[in-house]
Amino acid sequence: MHTYEAQQFTFPELEGISEKQLEVHIGLYKGYVKHINILREQIADLSKQDAEKYAFAIESARRRLGFEFNGMRMHELYFEQWEGGATDTPQENALATAVAEKYGSWDAFIAHFTSTAMSRGSGWTTLGWDKKAQQPHVWWTADHELGMLADVDIILTADMWEHAYMVDYVPAEKAQHVAAFLKNLNWDVVTKRFADSN
Repeated sequence: MHTYEAQQFTFPELEGISEKQLEVHIGLYKGYVKHINILREQIADLSKQDAEKYAFAIESARRRLGFEFNGMRMHELYFEQWEGGATDTPQENALATAVAEKYGSWDAFIAHFTSTAMSRGSGWTTLGWDKKAQQPHVWWTADHELGMLADVDIILTADMWEHAYMVDYVPAEKAQHVAAFLKNLNWDVVTKRFADSN
């Protein structure tokens, strides 16, 4: 059976995001990786022992898979966006054109993304590309195993759960976390995801 392993991320010094915050957040990510492996082992073990007897436990573990798997993948997408250091925002490429067409301008897209990230509660703010309709979407997901848009490639995502910023900011300072997230983005990573999606 394939075993998932935690990715290693190399971050530059991030403005407004401390090493301690990254350390805590990476630890949480590693928990998702650990638990996706545990769940898969439990399903395999229970199925071998007595699939009929343990049907309910197997079913419960399968229902939990989406939470652990999406938690793992969303954090990988999130952390990758800071590797390599911050770059200038794209203003004249295909991604900038696509979001400007939908949201009115690049700045209006950033304002919309930020506004969505400031939604009350915990969750994720994500920019995705709908290949079928050839248009971008920004959406809020409270629980990453629920509410993800099917067949939409993730281009940019911001973790808006408290664990992503509570070492550095209190909940009332969430806007500062969003600003720091955007300020440190390697937009080349985001632009490449968009190019790969087309």
